[in-house]
Amino acid sequence: MVSMKDIASRVGVSVATVSKALNDHSDIGSATKQKVKEAAREMGYYPNASARTLKTNKSQNIGVLFRDEAGNGFTHDFYAGVLDSFKKTAESRGYDISFINSSRSIMNMRYLEHCRYRGYDGVVLACIDFTDPDVVELATSDIPVVTIDHVFDNRTAIISDNVKGMRELVTYIYRNCRHRKIAYIHGADSSVTRNRLASFYATMEDLGGEVPDKYVLDGIYRNPDIAYELTIKLLEMSDPPTCIIYPDDFSAMGGINAIKAKGLSIPDDISIAGYDGIRIAKVLEPKLVTIEQNTLEIGDLAAKRLVQMIERPKSAIAERILVEGKLIPGESVKTL
Repeated sequence: MVSMKDIASRVGVSVATVSKALNDHSDIGSATKQKVKEAAREMGYYPNASARTLKTNKSQNIGVLFRDEAGNGFTHDFYAGVLDSFKKTAESRGYDISFINSSRSIMNMRYLEHCRYRGYDGVVLACIDFTDPDVVELATSDIPVVTIDHVFDNRTAIISDNVKGMRELVTYIYRNCRHRKIAYIHGADSSVTRNRLASFYATMEDLGGEVPDKYVLDGIYRNPDIAYELTIKLLEMSDPPTCIIYPDDFSAMGGINAIKAKGLSIPDDISIAGYDGIRIAKVLEPKLVTIEQNTLEIGDLAAKRLVQMIERPKSAIAERILVEGKLIPGESVKTL
């Protein structure tokens, strides 16, 4: 393995000069820097990551704690998009990304212990049980942390604006398409679900509409089978809704299957809407009315804020940043 001593011998300078040249110190002339860097490149020199960590107290490595309890993993379109954007931005800033072992099987470590053991400079928390004491311990530790779609006190959180998104969706269905009997199959309990559900009720109230309790059903995110069963339940009511909102576009596919099984058509017999704006929703027939979440901006902002916290901790301010989605009109909601 090529060392700085080997480079120093080839260029005819001291090891200290090589070190300064490779780290762009201002007290080394540009000509010397160029000679050192050219020699390093030609000789195949790469700095030792462990040595650099010891010297700078930085590993240039960011941990990602991601555990989808529903088992969707990276097939979860929303989080896959967010984490892909996060990865691209973090890597463009010189950081590697490592996924934290969420089973905690390694040496029976808690998340915080694991992160310190691996020497992560910072951590992003996404799609995890935020009430887990081990997650809370990590989120409130001295390690820089950014959360996705959840808020901890004095920690930066990047939040999709679910309140505004649901308000725009319900308003479009109620005001533009003139539906009054709107049902909502929501996802499992979480801060995202609570915000969307509260926004659903508040918007209907502001618009002058009523929501019978039987029209609001507990579902599960990204579960077409549950959505199928609950859609059948709604369709078989003596006074069924004219429009059903699903927790996400993937679940809406279960609803579509249920509607077809009943011999009904969309939107002539029943209207539907989704949430997320995943790619497949854009090619469905009829095109699905949905809210497209801005995964690109969410991931990008999460990476930028976390890198800022790592590199400039004294000026980093804990923020709650809302990222707006976009209403995607379609043909799945009939105008009455």
